[in-house]
Amino acid sequence: MNPEDVQKIIEAGLPDCEVKVTGGDGHFEAVVIGEVFAELSAVKKQQKVYATLGDKITSGELHALTIKTYTAAEFEKAQKLMVR
Repeated sequence: MNPEDVQKIIEAGLPDCEVKVTGGDGHFEAVVIGEVFAELSAVKKQQKVYATLGDKITSGELHALTIKTYTAAEFEKAQKLMVR
């Protein structure tokens, strides 16, 4: 799998989200931004993203995935903090 494959799978499962995926060799980092994450716990947010990739994880095609989830407002705030 490559980052584009992972990105397309997440986008198909969470169509109202913006998705950015980096990495390779079965180890990826996904940044997923969408209002679908509003008012969800951190665990529930991760479960939503993992659910889109379940068969790839089970098959071993995807070995490791770091997930960062945000609403648009949370992402904007995180970006401002990173610039400082």
